[in-house]
Amino acid sequence: QVFAQALQRTPRCLSSIFLGEMPCECQWGLSSLFIGAFVILAAGVFTFFPAFLGLFDYPWYIALCWLWFGIGLFFFVIGCLYETMGCQKAGRWHNAKAREGDDDGATAPTPYIMINA
Repeated sequence: QVFAQALQRTPRCLSSIFLGEMPCECQWGLSSLFIGAFVILAAGVFTFFPAFLGLFDYPWYIALCWLWFGIGLFFFVIGCLYETMGCQKAGRWHNAKAREGDDDGATAPTPYIMINA
């Protein structure tokens, strides 16, 4: 019964449980995508040396390259999931106001008249 109640209260995105409220409105999905891609590319560059040049051909070095590739892949996959599942909270970066349109009558502002004293 406790498990069923927890499932009913589970939000669409589980990040609110683990991260709480984000006052900075960070873009977790895009940041994770870019960080993951950067780390994967860096791991590829460092793997180039033992794979093609024969330099740094140590087992621990190759294991570190695989470790960094795994870390980058983790961030990249988390970023993809975060973006595709719609976990990003609507805020000023999502341009929700432009998608909704202007429904308040669209009147021009009143001109300002300066009063001389």
